[in-house]
Amino acid sequence: MNNVKDSYAAKVRAKSIGVMIVLVILALICLLPIWILFVNATRDTQDIMTNGLSFIPDTHFFANIKETIRLNSEGKITYDAFIGYRNSFIITISATVLTVFFSALTAYGLVVYDFKASGPAYTFILMVMMVPVQVTSVGFVQFMSQIKLTDTYVPLIVPAVAAPAIVFYMRQYMKSSFPLDIVEAARIDGTGEFRTFLTIGLPMMKPAIGVQAIFAFIANWNNFYTPSMVLISRDPSKYTMPMMINSILSNDKLSDLGVKYTSIMLSILPVMVIYILLSKTIVEGVAEGGVKE
Repeated sequence: MNNVKDSYAAKVRAKSIGVMIVLVILALICLLPIWILFVNATRDTQDIMTNGLSFIPDTHFFANIKETIRLNSEGKITYDAFIGYRNSFIITISATVLTVFFSALTAYGLVVYDFKASGPAYTFILMVMMVPVQVTSVGFVQFMSQIKLTDTYVPLIVPAVAAPAIVFYMRQYMKSSFPLDIVEAARIDGTGEFRTFLTIGLPMMKPAIGVQAIFAFIANWNNFYTPSMVLISRDPSKYTMPMMINSILSNDKLSDLGVKYTSIMLSILPVMVIYILLSKTIVEGVAEGGVKE
C-alpha cells in the first residue's frame, strides 16, 4: 500500500515539476522582449547597431533622455514625456473610473433585480461585445464631428461608460459570490437602492472591480486607435503617449535608436509599475471571478 502511495506521490511531484518548468519557460519568453527593450534604452545607437543583441544594461539611459529632450526642443521630433503623461493620465484615470463604476452598477442591476427584460438585456450586452470598434469608428467620428466634440478628450472618456466585456465579467463574479440575502436585509432596514449599491454592493465587488480597473487602465493607456481619429488637429500639446510613440517610430529622419527605445520604455513604465504592484490582486480576482454560475 505504501509503495502505491509513494508511486502516486512521485508521479504528482514529477507532473508538478514539469508544469513549473513549462511555466518558467513561458514567463521567460514573455519577459524577454521587455528586458531587451529596457537594455536597449540604456545603450547608444552605435552600440546597438554594432554589437546587436545584448542582455546587459549600459549607462546611456539618461543621455538618451537628454537627447530626446533636445530633439523635441529643436522640433525634430514630437515627444514630450511630461505632456504625454499628463494627457494620458487624464484620459486613462477618468475613463477607468467611469468604466468600473457604471459596469459594476449595470452588473448589480442585472443580478439583484428580477425583471423580465434582464435576460434580453444581458443578451444584448453580449451582442455588443462581439462588435469590433473598427466597425463603428466611422459613424462615431462623424457623430462627434456633428456635435463638435472632435479634438477634445470627451469622446475618449465618456464612451467608457459602456464596457460590455467588463459588465460580463462582473456579472459572472456576482453570480458566483454575491449573496442576495444581504440586499434583502438592507431593504428591510429601509436603506435606499442606490445607497445599498454604494455601501454594500461596491465593497463586496472590490476584487472584481480591482481587476477590471487594472485591465481598463492598461487598455485606455495603450489606446492609439481612437485618439488618432478624434484628435484631428494633431496639436502636440494634446497628444497621448501612444500618439507620441507613433510619431517617433514613423519619423524616417530619426536614426537614433537609443532615443526610440528610451521613448518606448518611458511610455510603458506606468503600466509596468501598476501591474507589478497589483499583480496579486489580478490573480486573486481572476480566480474568484472564474467560478461558474
